[in-house]
Amino acid sequence: MENESGFTQAQGLELIQSMINKAKNRFSENGHLYLLWGWTVLICSTAQFILETYVHYPRAYLVWTLTWIVVIYQSVYLYRRGKKARVQTYTDSIIGFVWLTFVILMFLFGFLFGQVMGKDYYKFISPCFLALYGMPTFLSGIILRFKPLWIGGICCWILSMIAPLLLYNYQLLLLPLAVIIAWIIPGYLLRARYKKENA
Repeated sequence: MENESGFTQAQGLELIQSMINKAKNRFSENGHLYLLWGWTVLICSTAQFILETYVHYPRAYLVWTLTWIVVIYQSVYLYRRGKKARVQTYTDSIIGFVWLTFVILMFLFGFLFGQVMGKDYYKFISPCFLALYGMPTFLSGIILRFKPLWIGGICCWILSMIAPLLLYNYQLLLLPLAVIIAWIIPGYLLRARYKKENA
């Protein structure tokens, strides 16, 4: 049955379903932020390992100041993307709050390690941060129904249990492994999916 616009009821339902599916698929966001943070953590953790293990530089942890530059870049990127986006989907909002929770917990853990554990804090950083990396990755994968992300989250948790069995310096090598599995590989898969959907 046609209405005044010439659409049949079936065509109208098909159009609505198509719009819902497009809204659902907006999460792919081209994988940019997963790749950005994946490569940042990989570079910083590998650099810290090399500086501590082979160069014996006492302030190797300073390589992580690079993340502040990335935070500024990400803020500008998200602001510009937000201005371009016509619709903010429910999925976008939930994912945003999941990652905001992650960032808040990272700062809280960093603060609490220094306050509560004193000089021994470094023994707990890698295992706990690996466990934290798993939380938003796993939840994002579940919310977005994107298998590589939730598998990546589970891998982070497994690596967090392996970390205490290693010497501190070698725990640092689990961070690059974690982000390759949890953020970099899914990031490239998201980028490929995004390009395919928007071809």
